[in-house]
Amino acid sequence: MIGSFEVTHATGRYAVRVEQAYTDLGAAARAAVPQARRAVVVSNPHVAHLYLGPVSESLRAAGLAVETLLVPDGEGAKITAVWSWLLDGLLRLGVDRSTPVLALGGGVVGDLAGFAAATALRGLPLIQVPTTLLAMVDSAVGGKTGINSPRGKNLIGAFHAPALVFANVSALSTLPAAELRGGLAEAIKHALLFDGALFEACEAEVASLRRGDPAWMQRLVLRSAALKAAVVAEDEREHGARALLNFGHTVGHAIEAAVGYGGLRHGECVAIGMVAELRFAEARGLSPAGLATRLAALLAALEFPALPVGLSAAALLAAGRADKKRQGGSLPFAVIDVPGQSRLASISEDSLPDLLASLPGLLED
Repeated sequence: MIGSFEVTHATGRYAVRVEQAYTDLGAAARAAVPQARRAVVVSNPHVAHLYLGPVSESLRAAGLAVETLLVPDGEGAKITAVWSWLLDGLLRLGVDRSTPVLALGGGVVGDLAGFAAATALRGLPLIQVPTTLLAMVDSAVGGKTGINSPRGKNLIGAFHAPALVFANVSALSTLPAAELRGGLAEAIKHALLFDGALFEACEAEVASLRRGDPAWMQRLVLRSAALKAAVVAEDEREHGARALLNFGHTVGHAIEAAVGYGGLRHGECVAIGMVAELRFAEARGLSPAGLATRLAALLAALEFPALPVGLSAAALLAAGRADKKRQGGSLPFAVIDVPGQSRLASISEDSLPDLLASLPGLLED
């Protein structure tokens, strides 16, 4: 084991384990859900081809019967039709409330399987087995599950804490560069918000990050996931400090919706959103001058894509106004005082045009 820690939530706690193989997954699953006699693994065809074998072998070695449900790959799978099919599949398999659902894959699988686990029989145990960097450092930790609506990203869902998170970092060696970047965006976000030394280390080790150096990935997963877990433990339902984690997401989700889910990866949209939100904060004297430029330089060195040419400002604004975090005409807004120190503020919905105008390269309609 590389490392582990526990996350406390409203009804208990769960372990986050960072490992180098799936050998101990079955034993960890039995420890997390002692009454389990079987498990349902939810994955997609690509991930299943790579990892379903060793995952199933470990589960069976621990005395668990294994069933499998495969969902389509990609963000386009996070829709009501696929969620409904997944629910029907779980019920058809005859699951009971002691049957854990294992989400084997990236954030899409984790969100879909998690929402199905939250809603089947009013709640099944969930074990997150993330295979992407983004899922390991962000979406698998924290208990948010859900699907997209034509009106916006993740507008349908539930808070459903996992019984266990089991991250095998050796899976990162199979990720394409674009998928790795998505996770780096969230890890950099955590560093900017809560750990200035980690942010500076990322700046100093760009080459290691870009090539996915195994030692660096292990360090990044363990530290970044722990940073998020600490916030989740303090504010599970996003009534306060957890809203800091939405840094970059107000703009990022608007880009994702305007481009079309799958047009840019989630982490790539968040990366662009972080730069825009920092520029907006700098222009109002809320964040130190030059930090947005510093972040943009780091992202450019990591070969993040730019905003697509010709993206409609009107479409972005419409998507931004559909943000599920909007309350009483305002949106929570993370302010970076210095790298590693952040605080929560709010901005008026009327500020959205100015916020979106801070996007690098956006052309007005």
